[in-house]
Amino acid sequence: MQTQFAFFASIAFSLIAWGVVAARYLWPELRLRSRAEALRPLLILHSFRFIGLAFLVPGVVSADLPSVFARSAAYGDIIAAILALLALISLPTASGVVIAWIFNLWGTADLFNAFYQANHAGLMAGQLGATYFIPTFIVPLLLITHGLGFRILLQHQNERIGLKSSVENTWPRCSYPELTMHSGSQLTCSELCPQNKSSQ
Repeated sequence: MQTQFAFFASIAFSLIAWGVVAARYLWPELRLRSRAEALRPLLILHSFRFIGLAFLVPGVVSADLPSVFARSAAYGDIIAAILALLALISLPTASGVVIAWIFNLWGTADLFNAFYQANHAGLMAGQLGATYFIPTFIVPLLLITHGLGFRILLQHQNERIGLKSSVENTWPRCSYPELTMHSGSQLTCSELCPQNKSSQ
């Protein structure tokens, strides 16, 4: 009981600590970047999820580590790492954004599934062996960066929707859309369009 308490307490403290790091240092920097540039550091981090294969290595983990958990965690992580690399290579194209969405959804589901499988199989902290620090130190960081990834993807999507709505609302006011589009200047439109000039 004491061992399990120490295990879950370590996860909780790690989530809090990484949350502070993300809020104070990571997000203030990432939010100023373009979507592709903001996603790249997160994808590079997650490309190291191949370390989950350690759950399959005898001697690194206890021999009685539940095999259902080990296989699920290891193969789920390697798929997440592959998706992260594919998204990293494909950005900033539209296909790269789609792969980033798939990676973020898969990676998050994989982490929660690992917790479910561990609980379902009755995993004991000592059975993790040397991989004890994966769920207590690395997984909380991965979960928080998945959250940042969703925020980046959704934020930029909302910005595009807002920009489109703004253009649709202002465009009909000008009688010379082709000139506005060419110059990109509202001043030119105001000079040429009587409706805009009178509204000012």
